[in-house]
Amino acid sequence: MSPRPKIPATIVTGFLGSGKTTLLRHILANAQGRRIAVIVNEFGELGIDGEILRGCGIGCEEDGREKAGELYELANGCLCCTVQEAFYPVMRELIARRDELDHILIETSGLALPKPLVQAFNWPEIKTACTVDAVITVVDVPAAASGQFAADPRAVDAQRRADPNLDHESPLHELFEDQLLAADLVVLSKTDLADASARAAVEALVREELPPEVKVVASDNGRVDLDLILGLEAASEDGIHLRASHHDHEEGEEHDHDHDAFHSVVVNLPAVDRERLLDILHGLVQAHAIYRIKGFVAVAGKPMRLVVHGVGRRFDSYFDRRWHAHETPRTHLVLIGEDLDAAALTSALQGAALAGAAA
Repeated sequence: MSPRPKIPATIVTGFLGSGKTTLLRHILANAQGRRIAVIVNEFGELGIDGEILRGCGIGCEEDGREKAGELYELANGCLCCTVQEAFYPVMRELIARRDELDHILIETSGLALPKPLVQAFNWPEIKTACTVDAVITVVDVPAAASGQFAADPRAVDAQRRADPNLDHESPLHELFEDQLLAADLVVLSKTDLADASARAAVEALVREELPPEVKVVASDNGRVDLDLILGLEAASEDGIHLRASHHDHEEGEEHDHDHDAFHSVVVNLPAVDRERLLDILHGLVQAHAIYRIKGFVAVAGKPMRLVVHGVGRRFDSYFDRRWHAHETPRTHLVLIGEDLDAAALTSALQGAALAGAAA
């Protein structure tokens, strides 16, 4: 009797705001009958990406109730650091349902290292039932073109640059390289927001970090031919140990992935004035090291929920659905960056709240 086929899993990685959730939405919208389970890992107390994916129908019955087992949210952690505690139990549950699944999609936190997660597929119980179809690294073309992932993107002072004893590798630069080094495919996102020269420069930058066999494809709004990203059969777990990274460590040593450089601030507000909110957000990203803003907004006089995305100084917002009858419309924003002053950010954003509105 032939062995049961393994469940293919696609790991989607990339820095904060690179377009991972948008790519997943595209895959789910064009699944063509594939039975897909989704694991979403978010940094900090977020829960936003999972809620956005529910808008695609994943994890929901027609009446809006959650359908168990299709969408798994792993919040307050980073999969690369909590593989055993967070990831393993979910995979055991999915393996028990392997006859009901055609594919697993895993969206990592924007701060996650993909290598430890891929290595987890070599654990005996997982390896007999699942394989990594591919690691897809999503690269934000405008962000990369602006130098965000350069070795010293924040233009530190001359003394630091002149001191050879100081580490000039930024956390962003190391993370960017490690996410690329694990890739079986790279998706260049938001190409519609960059000109041809910027796209060419970013592709050249990316290819410097990749083996020649790793393909690079372009995307805008997450649109990519699914035949290019699913069914690659890379079996990434078999060769991941050969890919050196900044965060490799000797066996038995504590996993070294410094999250202290990044943290999130959660701000809850009542209904706000949309334009005033966006003006305040634009000002905050210029005054603070904020890499990512996302959340849901209650706009005064509107029955629809507004989704807000910010990457650097670029913002996008759209109404995704009506507020449900059982929901109290409110504004919930998450800001992720370095050395963030939660009190100052919260105070500034309270300026967008309408007078007399209840939190």
